[in-house]
Parts: sequence; C-alpha cells; structure tokens
Amino acid sequence: MIQPILPPYDLAAWRAAPFPQRVRMVCQAWAIQGYGTPLPVYLVYALKVGFYVGAWAFFCGFSAEGGWLSDDAFRKAVLWSVAFEGLGLGCGSGPLTGRYVPPFGGALWFLRPGTTKMPLLPGILVFGGIRRTWLDVALYAAHMAFLFRALAAPEVTPLLLLPTVVLLPVLGLTDKTLFLASRAEHYLSAIVCLLFVDDWIAGSKLVWVAVWMWAATSKLNPHFPAVVGVMISNSPWARFGPLRRWMYRNYPDDLRPSALARAMAHAGTATELCFPLLLLFGDGGALTLVGLAVMLGFHIFITSNVPMGVPIEWNVLMVYGAFFLFGHHAEVSALSLSAPALIAWIALAHLALPLYGNLRPDRVSFLMAMRYYAGNWAYSVWLFKEGATEKLERGLVTSGWTGPAQLRMFYDEDVTQAVLSKVLAFRHMHLHGRALHRLLPRAVDDIESYEYVDGELVAGYVLGWNFGEGHLHDLQLLRAVQAQCGLEPGELRCVFVESQPMGGRTLKWTLADAATGVFDSGDVSVAELEALQPWPSDEDGPTRAA
Repeated sequence: MIQPILPPYDLAAWRAAPFPQRVRMVCQAWAIQGYGTPLPVYLVYALKVGFYVGAWAFFCGFSAEGGWLSDDAFRKAVLWSVAFEGLGLGCGSGPLTGRYVPPFGGALWFLRPGTTKMPLLPGILVFGGIRRTWLDVALYAAHMAFLFRALAAPEVTPLLLLPTVVLLPVLGLTDKTLFLASRAEHYLSAIVCLLFVDDWIAGSKLVWVAVWMWAATSKLNPHFPAVVGVMISNSPWARFGPLRRWMYRNYPDDLRPSALARAMAHAGTATELCFPLLLLFGDGGALTLVGLAVMLGFHIFITSNVPMGVPIEWNVLMVYGAFFLFGHHAEVSALSLSAPALIAWIALAHLALPLYGNLRPDRVSFLMAMRYYAGNWAYSVWLFKEGATEKLERGLVTSGWTGPAQLRMFYDEDVTQAVLSKVLAFRHMHLHGRALHRLLPRAVDDIESYEYVDGELVAGYVLGWNFGEGHLHDLQLLRAVQAQCGLEPGELRCVFVESQPMGGRTLKWTLADAATGVFDSGDVSVAELEALQPWPSDEDGPTRAA
C-alpha cells in the first residue's frame, strides 16, 4: 500500500550514468509518472481534510448561533485555519512535501527550544537570534492558546481576536517561518477585517478577491505552462490514458510545454481573473450564481489534482468563504467599505505589498506577494560533500530526520534513491530549474562528488516547514547552518535562484560556500531557458569543471 511507482529504468544503471543523463531519465519518468505517489497516500490527505472540516464543525458547536453559514461559523473557519496551518497540519505536510516521519512539522519545531529560526531582522535584541528560545516557545504557545480560547467561545468577539492580531506579527518578527506557515498573508488580513463590526463582510470580500486576482496576475508569465504540465503529470486522475504525454511537445525527446499545456494555462489564468469580478459585482442574481459555479469548478480542479505542497485545506476555505461572503451575504457590496483604517489596511496588505512583491520578488515572500502556484518561485539547491550532512545532524536541534533517513524507515536503498530522484525531476521540469544547467558547473568542479539536495528538503528538516518559499532556504539559512555546524570550505555549496520580477526578463542567481560565503552571482535570461530541455546538454553538463 505504500510502495511508490518506480521509474521505468534500472536503478543501478541510473546511478552509474553521468549526471546529465540521470536528470534526463528522471524528467522523462516524471512526465509519465509524476512523483509516483502510492494511491493510499491520497486517501490520507482526504482523511486530513475530513478532520479539518470535522474539527471546525466541532468548534462551531460551542457557538450560540448555529448553521454552517452563520457569521460565527465563518469567523471560526478563519481562526481554525490559522491554528491548523500554524500547527503544521496544512500546507507543507505529508509525503508530497517530503514528510514521512513525522508527517508534519510546525509545532514539533516551534515548541522546542534550540531549533533553528529565521528572524525577520537578524541580530536584533531578544528576537534576532538563530535558535529558538524559551520566550519564542512561550509566545507561540500563548498564540495557540488564544486561538483555541476563541474557537471554544460561544461568540467570537473583537476582544477575542486581538491577541492573534498582536501575537502573529510578533511571531513573524522572531521567526518568518511561523508567520508564513500560518498563511498570514490571507488569514491575518481576514481577522483584521473581523475587528470592524460594521465593515467585516465587505472587507473580507475584498481580501478574497485580492487573493484570486493576484494569484491570476502572477500566472501571466512564461513559467506557468510548465507548471500545468508538471501538475497534470502528477495528478492521480491522469494515470490512465495519454493526457500526461499530451502535456509535452514530443515525449520523451522534447519535454517543453505543448500547445495543449499552454492553452490550459491561459484558460486557467483567464478563469481565475474573471470569476472574482463576477462575484465582486454580482448582487445575488445570475452573475453571482455563474461566478460561484465557475469558482467551485476552478477549486475542485486544483484540489483534485493534489498539487505538490498540498494547499488543500486552503482551497476548502476559499470555496466556503466564497459561498458565505458572495452567496449568503450577496446583499453586502464589497465597495461599501467605509472604515478608513480598514481601507488603509487592505490597500497596504492587498494592493501595495503584492505589487511591490511582484516588482521586487527578492524582497518579499511569494506568499505575501500572492504569487501562488505560478511556477515563478525562488529556490535553492544544496550540494553536500560526503559526510557534510552528518555535521548538520550533529550540530542542529530538530524534531525530525533528513529525507533519506525518513525514507529508509520504509524502503530499501533502491526505492529511497528512486523517490529522492523525483525531487530532482520536479525542480528541473519547471522553467526556472533549467538555470541549473549553467549554474551547477559554476558551483562545483565535479557534481558526482556531491550529494544534490533541494533546498525545500533542507528547510523542512532544519526549520520544520517548507512550502515552496525559497527565501526560507536562502543565504540567511545557510549562515545559520554554518554558525551551528562549522562546515569546512567546499563541504557545502549552494545555488540560489531568485524569481522573475514582473516586467523583468531575467532570473538573478547567487553561488555561495557555507564557510567562505558568496563567490559568484549574476542573472540568466528567461527567454534562453525557454529554449532548453529540462536536462543539461552534453555541452553544458555539470560533470565538466567550471
């Protein structure tokens, strides 16, 4: 029941092949197999959604007013989502994000003194350290306690919401990981709206619309067609028939996005741009009904394909919020918002900050910029010399094990390496991953003497959460790891690649050694990457010295 679908090639021959050939083989395998996830794993995720909904219904049972469309039910849905994500149970949990034992991070790290954290302002007094203190733990525990206090209340009042509005930003100051894991870019704004008794429905409507519109806007890039192909190749519903092959120009030799993948990308983007406008300007009549129907189909499509990172519960809340806000409360216009403070907050958090984050992605998290699942993410690759990962295990305080160690609890070495190779494929199959064809040879002289580890897996092991946020495994994390582990020059080299700015044409990159720091940087043309296959060619393969 837990046996993954193995790649269609001999694993011993794969290990013996040069690195460019190994990349080609795993990318071709991904195109027709995806991650190879066992089907029972999807059932686990379905049960987790059932727990999420069931626990929300349980908390609603404490409320004086009943019904799943009551005002208090909506408030508790938002609060429970903050708690669920902050505990580590939502996005970034389970096998589809490299978590097997334990299947989630979050609280297991956030409640443990000594674990590594990512302060917003490194070095500041009290909150600027790289290790979690008892004060950090106490603040997190208090945050959760106040959330559950509100969830168990007969009525969620602004007074019960204030501790969350105060504590979550403080926790973000001490650890960016916790703030982002709580999906504060959405849920914190929703809670702020709930503080305004007369305007909270109108304000919440604008929050929902902003999330959809920015997510759609961020997909207006050359990266998204590749995302569609990678997602469909990994979909549990595409295991039969030719759909996976149709995502690529000419499987197995040309794995650039096909015309069908591009058409699906454009159609999805247009859909996500249109239905929020129908809901925004609808009044409960035909426009609203059409908008809700299209919205429901859109989110069902996303959720049923089980995208990597598994933001499933977030999709559930988006659907529920849409029916509550735009259906049940269709009489309230989002444009009726009148509270100056709330108008200023929404303008800042849902207009100015996302715009700045799209123009300067190096300075703002892709979550805060609302560039969801657009393929245009910062990422990193960590290259470890033999024995270097053991220094991490000795020097760091964590509540879990490295990816290979987790997999070896279930599988033999062949299966373990097969599963890990699919992480390599996932990165290279996306457009931005093709920058590695040029960067890996510059980072190390001989890739064969290093262990290739995606930064997502490093963040999951070190920080307790990973969800595609490359800024959580950037230079700041490398410096924190080095301060605790004392790696020698050459033992750990990292490749950091930044997102493409809105209106820009390049991806900025940085190469760094854990011991000696940054040793190279530059940028690469996105247009150049579009012409490349997901695997290196013989001319630029990273078996050659820089």
